[in-house]
Amino acid sequence: MARQDLFESPDYFQLDELLSEEHLMVRAAVRDYVKRSISPIIEEAAQAAKFPHHIVKELGELGCFGPTIPTTYGGGGMDYISYGLMMQELERGDSGVRSTASVQGSLVMYPIYAYGSEEQKHHFLPKLASGEMLGCFGLTEADHGSNPAGMLTNIKDAGDHVILNGSKMWISNSPYADIAVVWAKDEMGDIRGLIVEKGMEGFSAPEIHGKWSLRASSTGELVFEDVKVPKKNIFPTVKGLKGPLGCLSKARYGIAWGVVGLAMDCYDAALRYAKERIQFDKPIGAFQLQQKKLAEMVTEITKAQLLNWRLGSLMDKGIATPAQISMCKRNSCNMAQQVCRDARQILGGMGITGEYPVMRHMMNLESVITYEGTHDVHLLITGMDITGFNAFK
Repeated sequence: MARQDLFESPDYFQLDELLSEEHLMVRAAVRDYVKRSISPIIEEAAQAAKFPHHIVKELGELGCFGPTIPTTYGGGGMDYISYGLMMQELERGDSGVRSTASVQGSLVMYPIYAYGSEEQKHHFLPKLASGEMLGCFGLTEADHGSNPAGMLTNIKDAGDHVILNGSKMWISNSPYADIAVVWAKDEMGDIRGLIVEKGMEGFSAPEIHGKWSLRASSTGELVFEDVKVPKKNIFPTVKGLKGPLGCLSKARYGIAWGVVGLAMDCYDAALRYAKERIQFDKPIGAFQLQQKKLAEMVTEITKAQLLNWRLGSLMDKGIATPAQISMCKRNSCNMAQQVCRDARQILGGMGITGEYPVMRHMMNLESVITYEGTHDVHLLITGMDITGFNAFK
């Protein structure tokens, strides 16, 4: 039986007053969609480790793919606070659902928009925006995660095309993807981006099984064995790590907002339970230790909401730095982990069941706090930014 979604958003500092009417409408539309179409199916999908592929078209119709991409190319033409609110609501439903949208918008559509040719933009972006096409992003390799510069995947010139060899690991959406934005080294050692299309000979995307996290999301590999990729599929305007890292900044921004939605869901479930669960002849919410947990949860959520709102304002002005985005991604993930743990404690034994979302969120966070920059890597990015010393070397 599907869990009834009774979610009410915490807004302890009346932050809705900082949002425009358009922001509130966007948030309401995605929240209603999650309550109607995600919450009733997500526990079963996670238990079965099955990606609900039908949501791709639905997310496209809702405008969740590439909302900041200009309407000329099929995007939403919205601001970054709208994008953040979308990710917040989707991740409240499930991290895997937000991952699907984040990858499509920030890691596939954004690089095509920012680095691609006009032909690439007009050919791929409208289909990706509508959900007709699903994409994935190939940067991480089995032996090169936090150090993507060490990648071994490579391309060699062969006239009107290049020959692509190598493999990528831990790629969201890859088993279902129609295209992959892949980063590989050319013969000069420069990192280049290219669009690899499903059906190209020698290209496969085997699924990764046995995950305890992101179970309702599809994760796989990308394997390239002498794949012939036309040169028209190479991004013409970018070389080096600044290409993929520029995409990751956009995706990290979405994560910073997304996991706040996840934390809000855990807090809401715990608060509701604390008011209803009777022990020692009164609701457990009447006990000091439970109130301490709840008070700290809503405090940390509120601080993260404020930080994200300010970051969104800086993004809309075009002045947010990658280091600021790193700080928000790390802060939000760390906060959400603690909120999840406290919510699980309040729920007691019920906290480990699918009747409540907390354990699923907790497991998903174990991926989200690691991907697109680990907790420790983001800490060092902030450290380098404030001291000027690079601890990575």
